[in-house]
Amino acid sequence: QVQLVESGGGLVQAGGSLRLSCATSGIIFRIMAMAWYRQAPGKQRELVASLTRGGSTNYADSVNGRFTISRDNAKNTVYLQMNSLKPEDTAVYNCNTFPSGNRPWGQGTQVTVSS
Repeated sequence: QVQLVESGGGLVQAGGSLRLSCATSGIIFRIMAMAWYRQAPGKQRELVASLTRGGSTNYADSVNGRFTISRDNAKNTVYLQMNSLKPEDTAVYNCNTFPSGNRPWGQGTQVTVSS
């Protein structure tokens, strides 16, 4: 059974940092491309960052230069380091496979950035 468990969110002031983690099980993590997605209230879910099994990364324009996606294959975990946070980064953040994002979604982790 596939499980995606996100953690690390919270309330932070603008300009602050957070590190999100997503622990996975039930997938062959080391061969999967993974990604972080987010959904703000009243908006559609959007792709934030992706990371292939070979280490290639891609970022949404809105977070490029501020966020860094990484992975630890030994721990079956993907991370998102978020720096210089802005109020517009406020959302629920989820991880999933990339590009399909077709595994059951976890509960996500709430990130709230105050101005």
